[in-house]
Amino acid sequence: MFSFDVTQKTKNDVFMNDAIFDALVVGGGPAGLNAALYLVRIGKKVGVITKEIGGQLHNTSEVDNYLGFTHILGKDLSDTFLTHANHLEIPILNEVSVQKIEKVTKDFDVHISNGMILHSKTLLYATGGSSRKLEVPGEMTYANKGVSYCTTCDAPFFKGKHVIVAGGGNSAAEAVIDLVPWASKITVVHRSQWRADDVLLKKLESIENLTIHLETQILEVTGQETMTGLNVLNKKTNETFDISAEGLFIEIGTIPNASLIQHLVQTTSSGEVIVNDMQETSCEGLYAAGDVTNQPFKQIIIATAEGAKAALAMNQYLNQ
Repeated sequence: MFSFDVTQKTKNDVFMNDAIFDALVVGGGPAGLNAALYLVRIGKKVGVITKEIGGQLHNTSEVDNYLGFTHILGKDLSDTFLTHANHLEIPILNEVSVQKIEKVTKDFDVHISNGMILHSKTLLYATGGSSRKLEVPGEMTYANKGVSYCTTCDAPFFKGKHVIVAGGGNSAAEAVIDLVPWASKITVVHRSQWRADDVLLKKLESIENLTIHLETQILEVTGQETMTGLNVLNKKTNETFDISAEGLFIEIGTIPNASLIQHLVQTTSSGEVIVNDMQETSCEGLYAAGDVTNQPFKQIIIATAEGAKAALAMNQYLNQ
């Protein structure tokens, strides 16, 4: 067994080609960092490999639903997590990408973009997911300046405002329902017909100040310092028109970043890694946590908790 005394090694000493770990964490977001924190405190030799510390926290403008912080910017929350990790001297290999993950007998080989190959007895995959984008002009210009991808996260910031929901599936219908207590007016824009479940669509029928534009394509997100509206195309009449609004929630699904382990684990039809209540995948010794999994609620605090669960389960596995 490999024990790890952080007082005797610097973080840079840990990452050497062919180094062997008790646990490697792929992903430096809330799930990955919290898992590493738990594993280091337990005394395991652990390393974090990530392209960017904080992950999707950098795509979150403001956070007011994380216990202990009444209001904090996403980047500042990420910095707080990193400060805690550095306090415990958690080894983090930052600004690199994992290129390949292989299972060799019971252990894992992790090939990194800097040419290293690291070996580990267990692996936590916590690479998150990416929100699907409209890919229209202005979308990224006004991201976090009126454009959001998470109603659960950001709906309270649009209290008393007119907001638009882009999408026609269950996530879009649920976003409308989430916005009702906050927005003064809600407009749905979708390029085709509804694909949401009937039970959700029936709930929408009773919502006042709800306007729905189906068969309508978003051409551009417009604004000045912040978003001010959309330019859209009515696909039936081929006419364009503007919709003034102060917010846009893009609810057209997420893409789980699971490509590196799809050959090792079972996934859902949408590519999410299937895990049990111990964060175990179908591959022994391989765990997953956060937005990359089939856990339905994509929230910072849930990903953080899943990282802790995974770490405790990995420790149990290593001790057997």
